[in-house]
Amino acid sequence: MKALILAAGKGTRLRPVTLTMPKSLVPVANRWLIKYALDALKKAALTDIGIVVNSLDSPIVANLGDGARLGVNIQYIVQDEQRGLAHAIGLCSDFVGDEPFTVFLGDNIFQDKMTSLLTSFAASKNEAAVVLGKVPDPTRFGIAEINNGTIARVVEKPQNPPSNLAIAGVYLFRSSVFDAIRRIKPSGRNELEITDAIQVLIDDGYPVAAYELDGWWIDAGKPDAIIMANQLVLEELPYTPAPENSGHIEGNSEVSHRVLIGSDSRIIDSVVRGPVIIGRNVIIRNSYVGPYTSLGDNVVVEGSEIESSIVMKNCEIRNIMGRIDRSLLADNARVSAATHMPDAHRFVLAENSYVQF
Repeated sequence: MKALILAAGKGTRLRPVTLTMPKSLVPVANRWLIKYALDALKKAALTDIGIVVNSLDSPIVANLGDGARLGVNIQYIVQDEQRGLAHAIGLCSDFVGDEPFTVFLGDNIFQDKMTSLLTSFAASKNEAAVVLGKVPDPTRFGIAEINNGTIARVVEKPQNPPSNLAIAGVYLFRSSVFDAIRRIKPSGRNELEITDAIQVLIDDGYPVAAYELDGWWIDAGKPDAIIMANQLVLEELPYTPAPENSGHIEGNSEVSHRVLIGSDSRIIDSVVRGPVIIGRNVIIRNSYVGPYTSLGDNVVVEGSEIESSIVMKNCEIRNIMGRIDRSLLADNARVSAATHMPDAHRFVLAENSYVQF
C-alpha cells in the first residue's frame, strides 16, 4: 500500500509566514507540520510515499530529499496549478498504480495516529474510507452522512448539515477513485472536489467506510490554529524532571519540569515554565518563557516575557515591555524595544501581518 501527502498549497491563510516557506514546513513543537503525517505513516509501516508539491524547487524537496534519512522512500509529483484535492490525487495515478493508497493533507495534525485503519484497509472489502472528526460548526466543512457505519452521502459546507462529522483530511482509496475523478466536473470555485469523487463511488454502489477520530485534530492553516496545535502537542510531552544542576542553567534561574533544552542552549537569570521546547544554541537571558512556547534553533530572548508562542529559528526578542502572548514569529524575525530617544515604534511588515500593543 502506498501513501500520498498533499503539500502543493500556497498557504495564503498563513501569510506572511508562508511568503518564505511552504505551510508544511511551519514548525509545531519544533517539528515541521509534514513530519507529523510522515510519523503516522511510518507507524503504520507505510514507507513508499508520494508528496505533491507545486514545484521541484520547493523547499520541501530540498529539506526532505529522497526520505532516506527519515526512514521512508519519497517521490515527488508536481501540481503546478492548484485545481483542487481531486486534481492533485489524479496526478498521482502513475505513482500509485493498482495499489490501494492513503492520502494525507500536509497541514493537519491528529492525536489519533489511525494505525488500525491504515494497516487494515488493504485487506478490507471497502472501496474507500474517510476519516471524520466532530466539529461544532459543520457548515464550514465537508460533512458525511453515516448509515450503518458506511458513508451514504458527503456534502461540501452544507446549509443544513446531515451530521456534525467533518471530513478531516485523511482518505483511503483503491484505484477506482481515478475513474471517479475523471467523471466529475469543477465546482463553483473551479476546483475538482474530492468530496464529489467520493460521492461518485457511493453512487456507483461501492462501500465507503467511515472512521471517527479519537481525540483532537487541527487543520493548521491559520496562525491561531498553528498556535493551538503547538499547545496540544506540547501538552502531550511526557513528564521530565526540572533540569537541576544542568549545564544549561546559569545564575539565578528557575526552570520547571517538562522543559526540553537543546544542545548548547543557555538559560541565564531567567524563569522557564513548561511545557516548553527549546532548540539548539538558544540564549534566554533575564527573561520569562511561559508554558506552551516553542523556541527554534539560534533564538535569543533577552529582557522579555513570552508565552504560548512559536518562535522559529534565528529570531531575536530583546527588551520588550509587557508579555508576548500567542504569537508566531517566522525565521530571522527581530523584535526589540528602542533603547534611545525618540522612543518610537518602527515596523517592517509583510502582507497580512498583525501587530497588537
